[in-house]
Amino acid sequence: MSERLVPEVPGVRLASRQGHWVLATTVLGSGMAMLDSTVVNVALPRIGADLDADLAVLQWTVTAYMLTLASLILLGGALGDRYGRRRIFVIGVVWFAVASLLCGLAPHAGVLIAARALQGVGGALLTPGSLALIQAVFRPDDRARAVGAWSGLGGMAAAVGPFVGGWLVDGPGWRWVFFLNVPLAAVCVPVALRYVPETRESMADGHHGFDVPGAVLGALSLAGVTYALIAAPDRGASASVIVPAVVGLLLGAVFVRVERQRADPMLPPAIFAIRQFTAVNAVTLCVYAAFSGFFFLSVLQLQVVAGYSALEAGTALLPTTVLMLLLSARSGELGQRIGPRIPLTVGPVLCAAGMLLMMRVGVGASYPADVLPALVVLGVGMVTLVAPLTSTVLASVDVDRAGLASGINNAAARAAGLVAVAALPLLVGMGPDAYRSADEFAATFRRAMPLCAAVLLVGAVIAWLTVRSDVLRAAKAGAEEPCHPECTYHCGVSAPPLDPGESA
Repeated sequence: MSERLVPEVPGVRLASRQGHWVLATTVLGSGMAMLDSTVVNVALPRIGADLDADLAVLQWTVTAYMLTLASLILLGGALGDRYGRRRIFVIGVVWFAVASLLCGLAPHAGVLIAARALQGVGGALLTPGSLALIQAVFRPDDRARAVGAWSGLGGMAAAVGPFVGGWLVDGPGWRWVFFLNVPLAAVCVPVALRYVPETRESMADGHHGFDVPGAVLGALSLAGVTYALIAAPDRGASASVIVPAVVGLLLGAVFVRVERQRADPMLPPAIFAIRQFTAVNAVTLCVYAAFSGFFFLSVLQLQVVAGYSALEAGTALLPTTVLMLLLSARSGELGQRIGPRIPLTVGPVLCAAGMLLMMRVGVGASYPADVLPALVVLGVGMVTLVAPLTSTVLASVDVDRAGLASGINNAAARAAGLVAVAALPLLVGMGPDAYRSADEFAATFRRAMPLCAAVLLVGAVIAWLTVRSDVLRAAKAGAEEPCHPECTYHCGVSAPPLDPGESA
């Protein structure tokens, strides 16, 4: 009697030795980007003092990275799909490490800002690649566990980031915040080349080209607007501010036109015809703009005004991340049970309350009495909000476009953070040397927190008025909205927006 042959399911087992190395590689690569994003904020006051830089330099140190990352992350995912996910991931890790080395060696602010922009390019290559590798390499029945392990271990990197950053800044110096990435990359690359199999999208799956014009136009548009917002407090309504702003807005209009006309756009306009998807992205813009502004200014407030060391300021922010790690899974389950409308409304309100409580933090602030209550309320709000937000983004489109939807949401979160960090100091009247004076910075910080809270409340109102309570149940039952045939371009980005603290 002939033995019945069972066809082998392609892919790597998570429990195998190779599976462990694949998981370790993706966690190390994405964790490197997460760690860098969370530690840099803690180093900002020392960077300013060491390079004799004004507030605009500190803003550019943050926004230069977010600018290239937000502009290129969709393109980075598509490059991995076409030319090999492992190859683009490894290039991204090496690129990120070289740019980090340049940041650490920067002799002046101009080199640091340029190197940070290069870091963002590396991040745009490696960030979508890390989760795309898990989706492509592991067997289907192991992917959920692999993604869970990736999320948990990556969250640990985000949690220890501020602590590590503070320790490095107070110890060997702020440059080691960037040097740290070099040995991490030196471990990640050879492991990836040895243990991670190469995967790519077949030509039959539909990639015919890359939207390079869209990526360039998007980057230049954001750059023009960002430059104008950062320069305005020092230069006022001069030609050097107005011209970049107008050019940035015009390029934004050209970007929209190009995306409408291309057969394979980076940002397909037709996907925004799905009302639920558009609504959730509007909430994302509000939420991540407020988060980015808050984390950028609060770390400075703790050091400049409250007198905390870099290590103390970094450690002070840990409660928000710890709460996210402990409770996000339960929050996701709650959103599935009661629907996302209530969590997406209540979460921003709680976060707004936490930011308003931070206004009590001043000179000689007590951590248990002044700082901790604000961060606990903020953390509870983040827990309530973030997991249902991510789930709703993915549930608002059909399964075939989940990667595209998540990639757009990632880019929206980062673009919102970019604009917030650039615009907030202008809106609250924060001068170029404000961070050198405790009294001046404290006064502007007290004006900034109500603005951040107001943006969150706008997000809450949008969620209450537009998000359906049944969207997650409908997606689970296979009742997605009809697919627009022109929205077939898959970006290869399958990750949700990262920890809110990372966007700053």
